[in-house]
Amino acid sequence: MRGNVVDLAVAVVIGAAFTNIVNSVVKGIIGPLVGAVGTKNLDVYSSCLKDPCGIDAKGEPTGVNILWGSVLNATLTFLVTAAVVYFLMVLPMAKYLAKVEARRKAKEGVKETMEITELEVLKEIRDTLVAQRAAGGGNGRPPGSHDAF
Repeated sequence: MRGNVVDLAVAVVIGAAFTNIVNSVVKGIIGPLVGAVGTKNLDVYSSCLKDPCGIDAKGEPTGVNILWGSVLNATLTFLVTAAVVYFLMVLPMAKYLAKVEARRKAKEGVKETMEITELEVLKEIRDTLVAQRAAGGGNGRPPGSHDAF
């Protein structure tokens, strides 16, 4: 259980540090690419449901303004994060675990072959001993052994 807690703590710390990298990629690369058809800052995209949208003289917002640019920015951040985690962590780990499993199965196959071979050798020895006993008269002694009496 302690190992799982340590693994989780390491994952949280790495995830927190990784968040800054992903946010920088989205703001510095993806945002401007999406903003090539509009503004570079995705947070300014919005739609007004109830006019007039804006800020009155008192500094309070008027109307109902939907900030769908913020949602788009968060969605892009999530997709980049998910892609990086999948391609840099999940996919290589799955390939590694598949190789480990294939090696384990190969070792088990060798063990089974060895066990079958040993079993076959032991059966041959048994059959040879039975044949020798039958040829020696069935007294339970190997052929050529004599009584000292």
